[in-house]
Amino acid sequence: MKAKSKTVVNDEPNYVVGCDEAGRGPVLGPMVICAFACAQGDECGLRDGGVKDSKLLTPQQREEIAKSIKRHPHSLVILTAAELTQSMSKRTSLNEIEARAMAKAISEVIKKVGARNVKTIYVDTPDPTASKYAARLRKYFSFPKQATLVCEHKADVNYPVVGAASILAKVTRDYEIEEIKRKLGHDFGNGYSHDERTIAFLKKHIRDEALQEFIRHTWITAKRMKTTQLDLSGFA
Repeated sequence: MKAKSKTVVNDEPNYVVGCDEAGRGPVLGPMVICAFACAQGDECGLRDGGVKDSKLLTPQQREEIAKSIKRHPHSLVILTAAELTQSMSKRTSLNEIEARAMAKAISEVIKKVGARNVKTIYVDTPDPTASKYAARLRKYFSFPKQATLVCEHKADVNYPVVGAASILAKVTRDYEIEEIKRKLGHDFGNGYSHDERTIAFLKKHIRDEALQEFIRHTWITAKRMKTTQLDLSGFA
């Protein structure tokens, strides 16, 4: 008599993953990548809880929402200014650096929920051509075969799971910036070139030894400041 075959039922939830960054453009401080996962049925709950692109929220709103969504599986990758300087000095593009870090964050969060349970991965792409960024990501991680990889511009606006990733990335970067301020003993603003406090601080302290590890030295803002502050007295 033949033994009856057993049917294995996977009662684990299906997951969607979102990935985004914070701090891509500043001249000071790190860039933070976050990959965030939630069960497919929880996506509406994220939106109802106020989750949206972090840039559309106040700092207080981001902090409050971050506390409520941290229970979901997520992974953070922090790229320091020194690491960005080192990679870009080797002529690695920022898009390539970001893709490598995003692939790492996504792979880590997928491990937490189980590869077979991931159905869709949404990524906010910095590349003008979204398909090109998808190809970059696939160089660094073998995505689950059953999972659909969606790279889109404005994904942080269109998908709550990406919005959640953007919030956690932003809150983490803000914390890192405050830590740098504490170490340096200066409030230099947010580290972006459009912040007058940042520019004023850099003009005064661009050559301070303690500051060097926090500067993105390959950024044009930093290069220009160091060039204009060269001592030319010996050529008079």
